[in-house]
Amino acid sequence: MTKEELLEKANSLPLAPGVYLMHDKEGTVIYVGKAKRLKNRVSQYFQAGRGHNLKTQTMVKLVDTFDTIVVGSEFEALVLENALIKQYMPRYNILLKDDKGYPFVRLSREQYRRFSLVSRVAGDGARYFGPYGGRLETRSALDAIRTALRLPTCHKSFPRDIGKERPCLNHHMGRCDGFCRPEMSREEYERRVDIAVQLLEGKIRLVTAQLEREMEAAAEELRFEEAAALRDRIAAIKVLGKRQKVIAGVCADTDVWGLYLEAKCCFAVLHYEEGQLTGKEAELFAASALEEEGEILSALLLQYYGSRSALPREIFIPAAIEDQEVLEQLLGEKAGHRVTVRTPQRGDRAQVLALAAANAREEAERQTTSQERSDRTLELLGKLMGLEEPPEWMESYDISNTGGEDVVASMVVFRGSRPAKDRYRRFRIKELDGHPDDYKSMEEVLTRRLTHYMEQDKKFMPLPDVLLIDGGEQHAKVARRVTERFGLAIPIFGMVKDDRHRTRALVTPEGREIGIKGTQAVFTLIGRIQEETHRFAITYNRQSHGRSVRGSALDEIPGVGEARRTALLRRFKSVKAVREASLEELEEVVPRNAAAAVYLWAHPPAEENPQPPA
Repeated sequence: MTKEELLEKANSLPLAPGVYLMHDKEGTVIYVGKAKRLKNRVSQYFQAGRGHNLKTQTMVKLVDTFDTIVVGSEFEALVLENALIKQYMPRYNILLKDDKGYPFVRLSREQYRRFSLVSRVAGDGARYFGPYGGRLETRSALDAIRTALRLPTCHKSFPRDIGKERPCLNHHMGRCDGFCRPEMSREEYERRVDIAVQLLEGKIRLVTAQLEREMEAAAEELRFEEAAALRDRIAAIKVLGKRQKVIAGVCADTDVWGLYLEAKCCFAVLHYEEGQLTGKEAELFAASALEEEGEILSALLLQYYGSRSALPREIFIPAAIEDQEVLEQLLGEKAGHRVTVRTPQRGDRAQVLALAAANAREEAERQTTSQERSDRTLELLGKLMGLEEPPEWMESYDISNTGGEDVVASMVVFRGSRPAKDRYRRFRIKELDGHPDDYKSMEEVLTRRLTHYMEQDKKFMPLPDVLLIDGGEQHAKVARRVTERFGLAIPIFGMVKDDRHRTRALVTPEGREIGIKGTQAVFTLIGRIQEETHRFAITYNRQSHGRSVRGSALDEIPGVGEARRTALLRRFKSVKAVREASLEELEEVVPRNAAAAVYLWAHPPAEENPQPPA
């Protein structure tokens, strides 16, 4: 179907909640989404000028048709969306790895139920808890629960082995109450298993309160031995609740989320119980470049908690999500208690968010190679620039002059995200007749560079994938005129700087600005390129002007070195202008101490009480 046909089909949809499935030409489901009003939401994909992000634009180009399912409420749409994502695993949805990489706790259905650690859920009628975090931490916590309740960990089969042998060493060490003894009832065994189930469901305080009531009743009835046993059990459970190595998420009052969206995408979840950190989970996941953070969070929360048996009461996330209320309703119904989703902005809660983000970053960087990081950055840059492929060869240009004389230019080359210093080139501007003009200088440099290419000069081959010009729209227009004169079509972008001389955006010859500050990896790469281009130009400039700078009257000023003399001449163009500058104007160029030294040199104080000549 054409884009017009898709829009016409979308406009015929009802204004009702539902789920939509985008198909490519092969019929594969490439995206599943939900909507409060299907007509409005789906039609937006095919309307011109909607300002979609690049991920959405790419996805829409592949859509051949779509299907919709109307439901009764936004809540039903959320549930159905989650189910369909699990079924189809669409490439443009956020996807977590399946639960096979996480451990589960299994409770068997035999006469004497037993706990065990397994890797996946089987359709055997047993009860499963999880999935949880690391296998080691989960096993440690399960062992702690067994020890706290003095449940058997041996391989004896009950009731077959009851009374056949002496109790094992665990009984004598106080780790098991010896349910292999005839005097121990099955009813007591089942009661403790039920308590263990409550602990696995995160109900530590409920269990503790119940056992305290039983202890008090036993004490009042003078059953002191039983009361003492209950006291010890309560103490063990309280210790369990405070352990650092517990099953992730089991005992959590609060989950704190952190995201890292760079070369590899990763989320980290910190689990807190009564203000104390009790566990951490971190996982890499697949996401398209420039995916919206809120959209990512919404998908992650739904998938993550959809397979959990125990949910926290509070969830802190780093960015607001559109369907927060519906998600809270869904999680609350699953948990059996209210679940609140918040985005703290300040205070201690904001600090724990920053901690979660740091954990996500550390985990992602630990599993990311430098090559993967570079590839991801170039992918992001290419999509920002609107290129079909990531740029592998980039050339950057800058003009430098001191005092309006001896103008020079630099050409810096980056292969991928690394500088190719063997391909750097520098130029002395020849055709300005002593009148500096950055635009004419740039025109001359690019003309000479492309002439070398047309003459098959191997030092200037191949052509770059992208031209980066240190300057704004007008500099980019100059570059475009030169490339068109040679019949070449090279993407050109000016590097627009902020007040701190850092590249804040790219600009096309048509004047379209492309913000890069929101994409840290790209911002860092473009900043490196701009700084390297400027450094190479300045170095050549200083070499060319060294003698003239050193030979100026500014050499007489104590504490003013070559770099500051160069900066003064670049700003004021001549020594005379430096002498005439005010102290405030000087401080705009060099540090206060240096400015004061220059001003004192230019305005020496008159002598007090001068002596007549002899």
